[in-house]
Amino acid sequence: MNAASEIKTPIEEAGLTILTTLAYFDIFEYPLSEKEIKSFLGRSIDDATNLVFLLDGYYSLDNNQEKIYRRLEGNERARKLLPKASKIGSFLYKFPYVRAVAISGSLSKNYADKKADIDFFIITQSKRLWIARTILHLFKKTTFLFGRQDYYCMNYFVDGEALTIPERNVYTATEVITLLPAAGSLVMKKFFDANDWSKKWYPTYVPQRSLRVSNKTSAFKKIGEWAFNRSVGNTLDNFLFRWTTRRWKKKEMLKLKNTKGKVMNLVTGKHFSKSDPGAFQEKIVGLYESRIKKIKNQLPNVLAESLSSEKK
Repeated sequence: MNAASEIKTPIEEAGLTILTTLAYFDIFEYPLSEKEIKSFLGRSIDDATNLVFLLDGYYSLDNNQEKIYRRLEGNERARKLLPKASKIGSFLYKFPYVRAVAISGSLSKNYADKKADIDFFIITQSKRLWIARTILHLFKKTTFLFGRQDYYCMNYFVDGEALTIPERNVYTATEVITLLPAAGSLVMKKFFDANDWSKKWYPTYVPQRSLRVSNKTSAFKKIGEWAFNRSVGNTLDNFLFRWTTRRWKKKEMLKLKNTKGKVMNLVTGKHFSKSDPGAFQEKIVGLYESRIKKIKNQLPNVLAESLSSEKK
């Protein structure tokens, strides 16, 4: 193949990028607005208007009005839920060794279904992740008494020594850039700076963050940290890491399921802890890659039809 045959026309280069972005969000049946596309890619949707469907101001890869209705309903639920999530995030920040809290999951993308959880991404002090996580999850057990456990889904923890996310794919890039900081502004900035690799997928992304970020601490936080800011803290953190890992390995062996029917899974390390029920990330990346392959196979025909119609 010669070099000339590898050169892409402007519409193909821009159109393919927009299509791949739409393909990712199509996995979640979430059409994008023109403002969102420009935010993610820094490009006008005009570069690909002949390649996608426009329905009520939203762009999608298929002509499905139901997706629009679903999105709008989810956006309205998210609008009502986000202030509550912000307050909870500020509250969690007041626990010992918590250095930053961000809203994650679908809510961070301004969507909530009828049975939505509130997911949180939490950064802790170095070498104190497992103390912080244990205290937070002991507190969460009290929320079951009031049926509020779904508002405290603390799914992903990292400490100050593991700010850079090792998995680099479209799923993790999207999750990183759409995090909504709720508390710990300086540490969250360090986290975003440490993960600028996400620009490979979203080179010109402009965050749409309007929540107020709290930096208020508490007496509970100060006293708890004073108690464990010695060698006993190192010993306890190591013990809790090993104990939690063994406990979750048993759950995986027994194939225990969560309330949504997915096999529970916790991936652990000294400086991180993340829930990945049903190997969710792997499934999403697989679906994305299959969609991209299909798009690339179809694109030459679509471009030919587009150029033909322009000549007419």
